[in-house]
Amino acid sequence: MTVAPVSPAPQNAAPATMAATGPPLTLPPGPPSDERTPRRRTVPGRVRTLTGVAVVAVALLFGATALAIGNVRDGLQVIGHDAGPQVVATADLYFALSDMDAQIANVLLIGRETSLGKGRQQALTRYDQRRAEASRAVLQAAELTIGDPTEQRTVRSVLDGLGRYERLASQALLLDEQARHPAGPPPQRVIDIYRQATDLMRLDLLPKAYNLTLDSGTIVRETYEEERAAVLTGRILVAVAGLGTLAVLIALQIFLARRFRRVTNPALLLATLATAGLTLAGWLLLSQEADDLRMAKENGFNSVLSLSRARAIGNTMHGDQSRYLLDPGRADTYEQVYLDKSQSVLYTPGGNLDKYYVGVDNAVSAFPDKSDFLGFHGIEANNITLPAQSEAVADVLKGYQRFQQDDRRMRQLALAGQSRQAIAHRMGPLSDSFESYDKSLVGLTGLHGQAFDRAIENGDGSLGGWNLILPGASLLIALLIAAGVWPRLSEYR
Repeated sequence: MTVAPVSPAPQNAAPATMAATGPPLTLPPGPPSDERTPRRRTVPGRVRTLTGVAVVAVALLFGATALAIGNVRDGLQVIGHDAGPQVVATADLYFALSDMDAQIANVLLIGRETSLGKGRQQALTRYDQRRAEASRAVLQAAELTIGDPTEQRTVRSVLDGLGRYERLASQALLLDEQARHPAGPPPQRVIDIYRQATDLMRLDLLPKAYNLTLDSGTIVRETYEEERAAVLTGRILVAVAGLGTLAVLIALQIFLARRFRRVTNPALLLATLATAGLTLAGWLLLSQEADDLRMAKENGFNSVLSLSRARAIGNTMHGDQSRYLLDPGRADTYEQVYLDKSQSVLYTPGGNLDKYYVGVDNAVSAFPDKSDFLGFHGIEANNITLPAQSEAVADVLKGYQRFQQDDRRMRQLALAGQSRQAIAHRMGPLSDSFESYDKSLVGLTGLHGQAFDRAIENGDGSLGGWNLILPGASLLIALLIAAGVWPRLSEYR
C-alpha cells in the first residue's frame, strides 16, 4: 500500500483554533505617556493653577480695597472740602444779608436820637460790616459753584440784587438823615423807599441765598448716602476677597505639604499672614471711615446747617421787631411774619403770639426731661449726641425764652401807646437779650462745627499712607507666593 505524501501547510495559514474562536482580542491601551497628559493634571500644573488663582485673588483684594478707599476719599472731599464749606458760606451769606436789612431798620427807627441802645453810628458800622461779609460770602459761593451753571446764575442774581438793595438803602438813609426826625417812624417817603429795599431783601435775595444753601445741602446729603453705602459695600467685598485669598493660600500650602512631604512653607506662611493683616486692616479702616463720614454728616453738618438757619431766621425776627415799630402801616404783617418765623425756630401750638409765649415758657421749663417741641431747636433738643451738648442746648433755649419775653414787653408798650418806651426797650433790653441768645446759639453751632472738623480731619488722617501701603502689601504678598512655589516647580526642571 502506497502512502501519498502530505503537502506542508502554508506558512501564513492560521491555526484551526483561530477560525473557531473568531478575530483576535484587542488589548486595552496602556497609561498615556507624560507628553500626552494635560499640564493641569500634573503636579507642576496643579501648583501653577493654584498659584495663579492665589495671585488673582490678591489682585481682587487689592482692587476691592482700592475702590472702597476711593469712595471714602470722594465722600470726604465733597462733604469736608467742597459742598460742605459751600453750605457754611451760603449760610453766612443769608445771615449777613438779613442783618444788613435789620441794621437799616434800626438806623431809620432811631432817627436823630443818640441815647437809644448802642446808637445810630453803631448800627451804621454794623451795616457796613455785614455788607463786607455778604460780599465775601458771595465771592466764596461763586468760587465753590464753578462747574454748576444753575448755581452760578443764582450767585450772579444775588450779586446784582445786592447792588440794587444797597442803592435803595443808601437813598433811604440819606433822606432819613435830612429829615432828622425823632425816634420812631420816619417820614412816609423814607418808609416807601425802605419798603422797596426790605421787600427786595425778604422776597428775592434771602430766598435765593437759602436756595444756594439747600442746593449745597442736597449735594452733601446725596454724596453722603451714596459714598457711605459704597464704603460699607466695599468693606464686605474686602472681607470676601481677603477670606477667598486666605482659602486659596491655605489650600496651596496643604497641597504642597502633602505632595512634597514638607510641613511648612515659610514664604507662603508669611504671604498668608500678610493677607490676613491686609484684610483686617482694610476692614478696620473702612469701618472707621464709614463712622467718620457718619459723624461728619449727622453730628456735624446736619446740626451746623440747622442751627445756622435758625440763627439767620432769628436775625430776621430781630429785624421784624424794628420794622413793627418803624412802619405802622405794615405792623400787623410784620407781627404775623414774626410769629411764623418763631414757629419755625421753636414750634409750639398756638395761633397768636400770646399763646406762643406761653408755649415757649412751658417747653423751656420742661427741658431736658421733656422735649416734645418741634422746629430747629426741637430737632437739636431731640438729638443729643455730643458731650456738653445738653447744657449748650439748655442755654440756647433759656436765651430764646428771654428774647421772647422781651418781645412781649415791647409789643405791650407799643399797644399801650408808649411808642418811645417801646423803641427804648427794643434798642436796649430786647437787643441785649437777642445778643445773649445769639451768642449761645453761636456756641452750640461751634460745638457741632468742631465735631465736623474732627471727623473730616480723622478721616483724612486715617487714609494717609494707604496709597503706598495697599500696593506695597499686595506686591509683597504676590512675591512671597512666587518665592514659596518656585523651589517646588524647579524640582521638575
